[in-house]
Amino acid sequence: MKGFVDAPNYFIELLEGGTTLDDVIDNHVYEQSLAEKNAFVVADLGALMRQHVLWKTTMPLVRPFYPVSCNSSPVVIEVLSALGVGFVCANKAETTLVLNHDVPPENIILSGVCKQLSLIKHAAKTGINYLVFENEAELRKIARAHPEAKLLLQASTEAQVEEASLTIGCSLKGCRHLLEMAKELSVNVVGVTFQVPASCRDPQAYTHALSDARCIFDMAKELGFDMKILDIGGGFSGSEFQLKQVHSIVRPLLEAYFPSASGVSVIAEPGNFFVFSSFTLAVNVIGKKAVYRDLHCSTHDELTPNDAPEFVYYMNDGVYGSFMGKLFGNVITTPSVHKMSLTLDEPVFSSSLWGPSCDPLEQVVEHCLLPELAVGDWLIFSNMGASGQEGPATLNDTDQPPVYYTISTDDWFEMQEAGISLDDTMKNLSLVQYGL
Repeated sequence: MKGFVDAPNYFIELLEGGTTLDDVIDNHVYEQSLAEKNAFVVADLGALMRQHVLWKTTMPLVRPFYPVSCNSSPVVIEVLSALGVGFVCANKAETTLVLNHDVPPENIILSGVCKQLSLIKHAAKTGINYLVFENEAELRKIARAHPEAKLLLQASTEAQVEEASLTIGCSLKGCRHLLEMAKELSVNVVGVTFQVPASCRDPQAYTHALSDARCIFDMAKELGFDMKILDIGGGFSGSEFQLKQVHSIVRPLLEAYFPSASGVSVIAEPGNFFVFSSFTLAVNVIGKKAVYRDLHCSTHDELTPNDAPEFVYYMNDGVYGSFMGKLFGNVITTPSVHKMSLTLDEPVFSSSLWGPSCDPLEQVVEHCLLPELAVGDWLIFSNMGASGQEGPATLNDTDQPPVYYTISTDDWFEMQEAGISLDDTMKNLSLVQYGL
């Protein structure tokens, strides 16, 4: 599912007559319960569409560029491309995937501050001119391998410095040096990009970042550069509240520093924002172990008086599959228990969830409260769109769970009203009635 075959075709099931996503999950759980009980994913393309509408209504003047590394599902790429979204690619596989969807090269940004020389040459060959840089070595490589590039200077932010051990981006002082060097090398710098992490709770983070960006634009103008792009990064969690909060902070700053009359195009990189709610993962419990914790908080396998039971569950998917994002710091929320496995008013117990291997890194959820489960029960993980689904992280494509793409009739009609049709803009997708 990560790449393309000669004639790619992905089926989207149209949910009619009040059929819900839960009905689809129930049906596939039932099918798998009669078969191998494999994990599977249900994707709701309507959620993807709704997030796009939310973005356009909340931040109409900021064009989204989707980071492909967040979720490289070809169907996601196809839909977002049809919606006019640009793309941020980090490697050759991602650029090839996006280009194969007929995305114009001018709608692609090649990210990464330390790119391999062959990747820069590949960008030059395919007409991808927008490249990010933040250091002298990268600038020299680009000048040598892609002299026609249009560069975005990656600036560091205070929020990044506080949260990361390795700062990505150049300081304000260092930016002057890089701009002078770009001038000497006859390389064109056309904009600035920065990142404010979604976890940042300081509303002043954007104030500082946009003030610094304005300074960099002014430096560039002094040196003869005509910057026209401002990339405010990907600090968007996916919630409507957080998006509106960021917009309320950013809008007056943009009006002050980069008014529409300046001709500066403002873009952003919402990745998790688009896909997090679109993918739901169903996994099967394949193993179970009870441990007991005494009053001194030490654990053992034998039950003694006053012990509190804790359960360790093993699932048929883990961090080397759909939960790969856990290894990169993504928080996996507590799953729900599929209703086929539940009875009313069951007590809950301290539990931990693990993947199928014996690797100590395979812990998916360290602690959660669940009713006592049996081997063969199903767990449902929502909001899994940015947790490793369809991404380059899985070690073996054959181990990836199948993905069942769905869309409701209401969402489909809304997509058509937005000017999207399968015949014209999404030729690799086929619409079929659910259950056929």
